[in-house]
Amino acid sequence: MCSVCGCGHDQVTYEDGHGQGHPHGPDHDHHERTHHDDEHAHDYGGARHPHGHGHERTHDNAHPHDHGQTHEHVHEDGHDHDHGRDPKGRDHLHDHATASPGPSAGPAPTPTPRILRLEQDLLAKNDQAAGVNRGRLATAGIFAVNLMSSPGTGKTTLLVATLERLGSRVAAAVIEGDQQTALDAERIRATGTRALQINTGQGCHLDAAMIAGALDRLALPAGSLLLIENVGNLVCPAAFDLGEAARVVVVSLTEGDDKPLKYPNMFAGADLVVINKIDLAPYLPADAERLAANVRRINRRAGILRLSATTGAGLDRWCAWLEAGLSGQRALADDTCGL
Repeated sequence: MCSVCGCGHDQVTYEDGHGQGHPHGPDHDHHERTHHDDEHAHDYGGARHPHGHGHERTHDNAHPHDHGQTHEHVHEDGHDHDHGRDPKGRDHLHDHATASPGPSAGPAPTPTPRILRLEQDLLAKNDQAAGVNRGRLATAGIFAVNLMSSPGTGKTTLLVATLERLGSRVAAAVIEGDQQTALDAERIRATGTRALQINTGQGCHLDAAMIAGALDRLALPAGSLLLIENVGNLVCPAAFDLGEAARVVVVSLTEGDDKPLKYPNMFAGADLVVINKIDLAPYLPADAERLAANVRRINRRAGILRLSATTGAGLDRWCAWLEAGLSGQRALADDTCGL
């Protein structure tokens, strides 16, 4: 089970196009957790603080935790404390210790909570694996792009149109992330492009160790373009570095124009935001300009491209962005595409 968001990665398989599933190796011992019947999460003033066990329960009584992860709490009734976040939006690890009153004939003193931030980051193991992936990809001259979005934005349709347009100009491969089925990988393979499907089971995101396993199986030639279609989710994938060279967030007009404001962590980490389905603009209340402005409120450095994977409008600029990245000369896309 994932120690960060509580999703289950114990059923992850690789599908290589021949109907073969490949379970995780020893790198995934952090997802091999014993199921707890008495799983819980803290409720601090209405804000959930998950322990990564896939369940929620509130409690008031003090108790120790021993769940195989470094997260120690000792609670005294009636204390409060601030659960801060680091600049990346990640929850910090900490333990809470309260002063224990000694023997006294009078009333016990009011406990004074202490917050001790632990050095270990919940995501340190993933970040370490991502660094190894990044070095491996850079050494081979492989340009890896992590495509993230909510379900239904048209990521796979965009990839199919992209691969058809790039044709033989670029050696490309795709890693597909979904909880179940190889449907998207089959669509990619129909273009003549290699695709590896990763099924995450109950998992809601790809992580760096999964990508390392996929790279071993793909054995990509130097100078390739690697397109990673992450699991559809605007929350958890934002926290997991895969070792990619660029992060692309795909958002469609059909979702409305307020998604960047609702899911700021995802958009804050983007190198490029692709606004898809612009062909539907006449039929939707959402406005592409307002959507772009909301992206700018969250992230001023990201490029913005407006396109339609269905009609092909804007695809040339998208393909040019990918080829520039492959040549090592990637620049942020101009947010005025003339579309």
